[in-house]
Amino acid sequence: MRSILSSFAARLRRDQRGATAVEYGIMVSLIAVVIIVAVTMLGGTLTDTFTQVQCSVSGGSYTAGADAGGGTCGP
Repeated sequence: MRSILSSFAARLRRDQRGATAVEYGIMVSLIAVVIIVAVTMLGGTLTDTFTQVQCSVSGGSYTAGADAGGGTCGP
């Protein structure tokens, strides 16, 4: 019985699949944090850019506001 448990414990120590899954999980979570921070920092600029594009497509002229995302679209 002891040799079976010893063999099983040695096999568990050599198995690296669980460690790899944990490493991938950490890497994915760090990438998600970077994406969230980037979108948060660029959110106002992106809103302003998309509003400008929408205004251009509809044939208007875009006038930027004082704050991010505060522009207006006029004829």
